[in-house]
Amino acid sequence: MVEQLVGRIIHGDACVTEGAVWLATAEPRFAHAVAQLGPLPLRRKPDGFAALLDAIIGQQVSTQSAAAIWARLENAGLTNEIAVRAASDEDLRACGLSRQKIRYAHALAGAGIDYPGLVAMPDAQVIARLTEIPGIGTWTAEIYAMFSLGRADIFAHGDLALQEAARRLFDLAERPKEKEMRAIAVAWSPWRSVAARILWAYYLVSTAKEGIR
Repeated sequence: MVEQLVGRIIHGDACVTEGAVWLATAEPRFAHAVAQLGPLPLRRKPDGFAALLDAIIGQQVSTQSAAAIWARLENAGLTNEIAVRAASDEDLRACGLSRQKIRYAHALAGAGIDYPGLVAMPDAQVIARLTEIPGIGTWTAEIYAMFSLGRADIFAHGDLALQEAARRLFDLAERPKEKEMRAIAVAWSPWRSVAARILWAYYLVSTAKEGIR
């Protein structure tokens, strides 16, 4: 029923494989990339408040720092909406949140998001609803739709790694900006989120090869 409303949902590895086969058939450059890669990651995550809070925590910090902050939040019982809404600035600061991220965490906790409702909401409406909240930009909303909601036709157009991977794979003169990336990715519908998985994996492979030289 949900897929009738919002389009294909990526439930498991078989869906990712189906999308990769479609893309490789439609675009020879994707076939070239897939031939160099191992199995593509599923990357499905739970949806809900904690997923978005985790995304906010991870903004502009290293993976290690984000993991440490998240561990402190978990130990303090501050990873659910009710607890964060009741927490003081001092409580959140003690877990390692900056002043800006404390504001974002409280804004998210007080936003009254209908998380089950997002599941049945079209992609554009999901992005629009989430980006109303301070601290959640288009990239974060797209990543949430892609991995927490499993949307098959979402692409993070502003992602620098995806842009650079597209430049490398398609032999572009320069890295495409977000507007150009949106135009390029139209041809990859209805499997744009699988195209993103291929490009992220290809970015890692191609940059690793450069590092060995």
